[in-house]
Amino acid sequence: MGDTQRKNNFQVLFGKQLEKQRTLKKLSYRQLAQRCDLDHSDISKMEKGERNIKLSSVLQLCIGLNIQPRELFNFEFDKDELK
Repeated sequence: MGDTQRKNNFQVLFGKQLEKQRTLKKLSYRQLAQRCDLDHSDISKMEKGERNIKLSSVLQLCIGLNIQPRELFNFEFDKDELK
């Protein structure tokens, strides 16, 4: 598996976890965007795995969702794929 595919898989897994946390909080894209000072379309792209985000964005998302960063990274991935 190539590096691009590995990154995309990780981004998709992260995006699914972000969507899960947002829906658990019963927030729309726009509501979360207001809380995070991010654009709602960027949040949509993050959830679809289409955006490679910065750690500063992870921090903003955690503040907006009122969660710890580990909750956004609480997913399984095949570590052998990262080699």
